[in-house]
Amino acid sequence: MSKPGFGQMYRQFSSKLLDLVVTPHVLGEVPAETSIAAQDASQPKKLICYVLQNHSHSNALIVDGETRRRKLSPALDPLVLGEHQEKASIVFLQRQNARNLIHPTNHAFPPRLLRLVEVLEKNPDYDIELIPVTVLWGRSPDKEDSWFKLLFTDTWATPGRVKQLVNIGVHGRDSYLEFHPGLSLRALIQHAQSQYPNLSPATYITSHLNDFLDRQREVVLGPDLSDRRNVMQTLIKSQDVQEAIRRESIRGKISLIEAEQRAIGYLNEIISDYSASTVRFADKALTRLWTQLYDGVDVHNFSTVRELAKDYEIIYTPCHRSHIDYLLLSYVIYKRGLMVPHIAAGDNLNLPFVGQLLRGGGAFFIRRTFGGNGLYTTVFKEYLYNILSRNTPLEYFIEGGRSRTGRLLPPKTGMLAMTVHGHLRGRSKPIAFVPTYIGYERLMEGSTYVGEMQGKPKESESLLGIMQTLRKIERIFGKVHVNFGEPIFLDDMLKQHHAEHIQIEKNDDPIPAEVSSAVNSSAVAILENINRAVVINPVSLLSLILLATPKHTLDEAICIKQLDTYRNLLTALPYDERTQVTPLSGKEIIAYGLKLKLIKRVQHVLGDIIAIEDNQAVLLTYFRNNILHAFILPSLVASLVEHNTKISRADLTNVICTLYPFLKAELFLKWDHEALKTQIDQYADVLLQAKLISTDEADNLISPLPNTEAHNQLVVLAAPVKQSLERYYMTLALITQRGSGNISARQVEELSHLLGQRLSVLYEFNSPEFFDKALFQSFLKVLTQQGYIHTNEQGAIAFDEAFRKVAQNAKLVLDDATLQMLQHITTFSDEELKEALDAMAAHQAKRRLKRKKK
Repeated sequence: MSKPGFGQMYRQFSSKLLDLVVTPHVLGEVPAETSIAAQDASQPKKLICYVLQNHSHSNALIVDGETRRRKLSPALDPLVLGEHQEKASIVFLQRQNARNLIHPTNHAFPPRLLRLVEVLEKNPDYDIELIPVTVLWGRSPDKEDSWFKLLFTDTWATPGRVKQLVNIGVHGRDSYLEFHPGLSLRALIQHAQSQYPNLSPATYITSHLNDFLDRQREVVLGPDLSDRRNVMQTLIKSQDVQEAIRRESIRGKISLIEAEQRAIGYLNEIISDYSASTVRFADKALTRLWTQLYDGVDVHNFSTVRELAKDYEIIYTPCHRSHIDYLLLSYVIYKRGLMVPHIAAGDNLNLPFVGQLLRGGGAFFIRRTFGGNGLYTTVFKEYLYNILSRNTPLEYFIEGGRSRTGRLLPPKTGMLAMTVHGHLRGRSKPIAFVPTYIGYERLMEGSTYVGEMQGKPKESESLLGIMQTLRKIERIFGKVHVNFGEPIFLDDMLKQHHAEHIQIEKNDDPIPAEVSSAVNSSAVAILENINRAVVINPVSLLSLILLATPKHTLDEAICIKQLDTYRNLLTALPYDERTQVTPLSGKEIIAYGLKLKLIKRVQHVLGDIIAIEDNQAVLLTYFRNNILHAFILPSLVASLVEHNTKISRADLTNVICTLYPFLKAELFLKWDHEALKTQIDQYADVLLQAKLISTDEADNLISPLPNTEAHNQLVVLAAPVKQSLERYYMTLALITQRGSGNISARQVEELSHLLGQRLSVLYEFNSPEFFDKALFQSFLKVLTQQGYIHTNEQGAIAFDEAFRKVAQNAKLVLDDATLQMLQHITTFSDEELKEALDAMAAHQAKRRLKRKKK
């Protein structure tokens, strides 16, 4: 007897190792063994070969072990057919390199099956009985009680090595194996040749067996929802992707097969892998997480979504405050009985294990920039078009990235434009964008945001970072609020821009100008409607008031009155009908802030003082900025009245109308020019009713006497708008000081950023967004749109006398000391200007070099 070879020894060792942890439950009837000697001599000699759908060594070992225990033909014994021999009596329909299955060329068929078909044609005295076998790890997700095991029950997706190892460990005693009735390979060949003469026998047999095993798995797992299995095959065969593959082949001087492999690689990188077991796992895990992390999740206006879901393709467009946003919104939607949306996630989140979890919950990954990669662009747009054509709900963040300041960021219209492009290629349901406000009372990433705004480089996502974040779970994070805003209907936006009849034929067709205008208008409307759905929570209200005081402290009794005044203001004249205001009284809000350890009470015999906790001031600017837009107009009214002591309604309206376009662009305010005048009068009336201001016989608005309680309340209310006005005046003074045609927009942005940083240190503004470049860019853009400045042929900012008059309005709002300080700090000599810009350029080059090294 010959000694067993290494392969046989390895099989025996692996089989014994598996036997220690795996005991499969055999379902259904087991095929009876028929020896060759006992067969009818007039019939072909029949050999046994087992068929598994996916390539898996562990599954093959389990089938082999079970066949040996039941005295059947062993699956891993050689298959001898005349002079031909195969190493094992088993066929995998899908090879380990699953990519080759996307495009069914001959090399994608099971090699062993191809060889067996060829051998049978040469040996008419033999036949092979193919016995399909199903191997499942874990029960159906519907019946699983353990939330951890839910994650690792079998799905339609082919498990990777890591998941298969976990399957073995977790479900070793809970695995299922079923032998199905055998099929004659010779009969299958003959049927294929007679019924499908245009197909090779291997094509028909592989398809037939795959379909059969799919049906068997569907009995246990439900329908195949795997995007990877169903969608990838459709996308790679689409005409537009095939054309892009041909272009890539020519451009990159590579073969069509290599170009196709690149396309398949991009699909693997992008596409979600929705899994019912992952969603159920996430439901159980997140329920526990929210319970431990938050005091509750308050949801408002979800009825809007439920009504839209009947007739519209819903695209959720929430603000982006935290990485928790992804999980939170899907959780809220799932809990209320609607389908979890497919979520566009940055590829920085495609981390080991975490990325697969997110994919299972419907996430698909997108690069931050497409970098002119035509093939990647085509593949991604085709995938997005596929999602839209299936009426699958979508979710993406219109701001692109997370806000570090608490304000909404300017919109990034890439995903929005591709959505509209896909809709115009083949309209199914009409599209409704659902702006969604998400408000937190504490942030996991809070300290990180502060560091980044103060100049530290942005931290890249990593498993270590996630583990460090999870360490904070024991802390108290208050409540989280989700408010669904007024929907934006794409068809209405297209009509407004006369683009309702435009159709797009192909993936790479450009977007017409009218459609591009509709996209930009939709983006701004979405952000405005997010702000209309603002939730005024206790933390943001406390932050707004305490940060408006010089030392971030306030007598407790006065603080309570100020809180109640703000709540009464919002009740009398809410920012919007969808705006939600905390039901807590001023006294209860202070108790809540103490509980969250954001403020402290300093006891004093003459009355306790409420102060911001140490090192919390900068962080609380984030929560103040969440609601700043809801108070900016009454703050501007209060500021103008308080600073000028007395001002007519006409002057008040004129000054506000001049400043409003800049504030509207910065804070995405909802009023247009026509509605603004009425709103100004209404806010003035509300302040009169609150007795914070008064009027004389000529209906002039009058500030209370200094050192009175009403005056102190008015000063606090006037404070929030002043930072924006100080930033505007600083930029205006810088441009004016250099003169028309002597400084570029880029230089103004860079210098304003530097000056903002300097001011925040010198004068303790404690507000990182004071030097946010995006705000200076927005300001310059509106100055250009309003006709105050333009860019000359040399690329410098040019202006006339009308521009100088804009700065004069600042004197109606800012005090003389502030104006002098800003005038002084913006005065540069030519040498100082060059030195500052050179230093900025060197700093930026150094940071770019560091990023490249990483």
